[in-house]
Amino acid sequence: MKKLKASRLFFGLGVLLLLLLFLSPIWSIKLTAPQYPDGISMYIWINQITGDTESTLQNVNILNHYIGMKFIEPDSIKELTYFPYVIFSMIVLGLIITLINKGWLKVSWVLILIILGIAGIYDFYLWEYDYGHNLSATAPIKIPDMVYQPPLFGEKMLLNFKSESYPHLGSLWFGLSIILTSLSVLIQRKEKKNEN
Repeated sequence: MKKLKASRLFFGLGVLLLLLLFLSPIWSIKLTAPQYPDGISMYIWINQITGDTESTLQNVNILNHYIGMKFIEPDSIKELTYFPYVIFSMIVLGLIITLINKGWLKVSWVLILIILGIAGIYDFYLWEYDYGHNLSATAPIKIPDMVYQPPLFGEKMLLNFKSESYPHLGSLWFGLSIILTSLSVLIQRKEKKNEN
């Protein structure tokens, strides 16, 4: 029974780790330039976009105006509206599966979570692509063939700005959720072998 409880404990903890996505950003983008030596950082959550200060988004949007990039308006980004519901649904479903404790249900849940993670990264790439490529023709600063898409992961120079894009704490919790729930499946298989 102790091992059975262990498999449930691992899965339940993995599921509950997703709650931390509401408390930590998933991704961060930092812009550094001579005029901003300390950098301007934006944080992407599952339900909002924030910055180091209350005026961060305003400052970024002012910079974006000069190159013709559309304003970043979190309220208009539909993903920030429905992602919290998706995560909450996964948590509820995961807790139900924890009680049922069937291996195939656990595997299905983990696979769905992995697919959601891949879809989220792809959606973030498309978001960056749209903002970096679809520029206004009336922009004050226009450089032929220049695009301003930040890197999905890593660093990139955009004019005199160094753009850095990396996962934040929320991505760690998401990854640990996958690891713990996957370990639960392996533990449960060992439990069944021991029972037999």
